[in-house]
Amino acid sequence: MDTSLPREHFDDLWAAEADPWGLESSFYEDRKRSLVLAALPDAQYRRAAEPGCAGGALSVQLAPRCAELVCTDVSATAVGRARSRLAGFDHVRVEQTPAFPAGRFDLVVVSELAYYFGAADRDAFWTGVVDALEPGGTLLAVHWIRPAPEYPVDGNRVHDELADRPGLGRVAEHREADFRLDVYGRTPPAPRSVAQRVGLR
Repeated sequence: MDTSLPREHFDDLWAAEADPWGLESSFYEDRKRSLVLAALPDAQYRRAAEPGCAGGALSVQLAPRCAELVCTDVSATAVGRARSRLAGFDHVRVEQTPAFPAGRFDLVVVSELAYYFGAADRDAFWTGVVDALEPGGTLLAVHWIRPAPEYPVDGNRVHDELADRPGLGRVAEHREADFRLDVYGRTPPAPRSVAQRVGLR
């Protein structure tokens, strides 16, 4: 299968379950969110994007670290839930759209999303992400890597492809049996470690 999953796939998931994927109820997801937040190499970001935000379980934890956060999802149900969850944050906007949000960002978080895209859409998506990142901006990608035959591609391939894209330099990586997490900086300039960012040698 080399085509992206349609919006109806996600509409059906949200219609069938209040918490698809266990994003809001499982220790696995809660722990993974903690790892995502810990892997971000800067304490604060000016303008961040989270495409595929689902119900906002990660968004609500990203929000305090961003001066502005733009979240998107294709599902109206997901967007409604995310808007309710993020209602207390005036600097957060949640949009229903399949498109990557417009503008420039110093942080993009892609969590459990890119394996839903066929090859052409995946290439266009990553091109848009890299083009939208400010020089030195951060891209964090995290994806499930166990077998998921209903997806167009597996998570390992997503991350292998991302590692080969120009314009990115790896800042950090984390691998487990269940998922991969990679952090990249938009180059140039050359990627800097957390210690370098805070002035340590």
